[in-house]
Amino acid sequence: MLYAAYQGTDDFFAPLRAAAILGLSYLPRGAGGFAPLLARQAALMELVSRFQLTHERPPFGIGQIRVENRDVPVFEEVALDLPFGRLLHFRRDIDTVQPRVLVVAPLSGHFATLLAGTVRTLLRDHDVYITDWKNARDVPRSEGDFGVEDYMAYLIRFLEQIGPGAHVLAVCQPCVQTLAAVAVMSEDRNPATPLSMTLMAGPVDVRESPTAVNDLARDKPLDWFKRNVISAVPLRHAGSGRRVYPGFLQLTAFLMMNMDRHVAQHRRLYEHLAAGEGAEAQKIRQFYDEYFAVLDLTAEFYIETIERVFQQAQLATGEFTYRGRRVDPSAIRRTALLTVEGGRDDICGLGQTAAAHDLCSSLRPHLKRHHLQANVGHYGVFNGRKWEKEIYPVVRNMILAME
Repeated sequence: MLYAAYQGTDDFFAPLRAAAILGLSYLPRGAGGFAPLLARQAALMELVSRFQLTHERPPFGIGQIRVENRDVPVFEEVALDLPFGRLLHFRRDIDTVQPRVLVVAPLSGHFATLLAGTVRTLLRDHDVYITDWKNARDVPRSEGDFGVEDYMAYLIRFLEQIGPGAHVLAVCQPCVQTLAAVAVMSEDRNPATPLSMTLMAGPVDVRESPTAVNDLARDKPLDWFKRNVISAVPLRHAGSGRRVYPGFLQLTAFLMMNMDRHVAQHRRLYEHLAAGEGAEAQKIRQFYDEYFAVLDLTAEFYIETIERVFQQAQLATGEFTYRGRRVDPSAIRRTALLTVEGGRDDICGLGQTAAAHDLCSSLRPHLKRHHLQANVGHYGVFNGRKWEKEIYPVVRNMILAME
């Protein structure tokens, strides 16, 4: 019923959005834009036309990148296509061999394109791949379930596809699965075990400096989540009947955490549009085009994440298992570890990612490094000016040191 109610509401507002788009097309526009008397009407119509969520992955939009003082075209290629996710390769036409890096994107309500800025920066010096997770509502039920351990299996398969000598960089939620997958690969002496592992703002041990997100996951019983946030995909989609945690619910939770900021941003968008300040308006448009693109998670992945990562902290307590075997991070002996945290992160608290160093107890000191960026929040750890200028050089140096 929850998903059906959302779909019905979205369908209800569709004619209003269509009318706003049609109205915009009829407003007279001069060479310099809308006339002053019409500018505010046009701004209001655009805001109404944008009153929706999308459920398809936006483009990464990385057409070229600056490498060795020249602009190099970038081509997106699917290196491996599996039912719940693809391994995407950003191929560049250069002769120089550069370190191969797998970027592990979160499966938490947004598409991998949320990390487009991360990828764009890495492409300057690396051969980059990314986990391109699919919207669960578009995956037929015949493909079966997809849980936390299936996520790990995909990571191992992706690293094997890339081949020996690669590096892995995980952002936010999948830091747990990435650390566990590398531990399993290390114990199995898998040739594709990465040379380095960068964990950025991830909940390795949520008992450290718990945030409001951690409190919500801990204080509610598991049955509450099953009853209140899990819903069936409506009939019109390929995954009809699949039980999912809808992306629109995750987005709503994110919005509620900083509602004043989002309202203020849309007020700024309106003012920029009304004033004809196209460049400033476009920056806000681009952010929310990505932010309002949502994907659904399988119910089993979401519930297992709540239980195993946020309620029981299984990896930190030594209780995490993979296919019936206990995961032992102390098996990691040759994969260098870098952890990155933001000092103003209100989603992943201080110490939660750094906890990985204690778990990787067999790693020698010179293979471990922690970086605290004191003046950034969660998003700033992997995107924006501080990421590019201060965090990325640390990541790059760790990777180069292991080549």
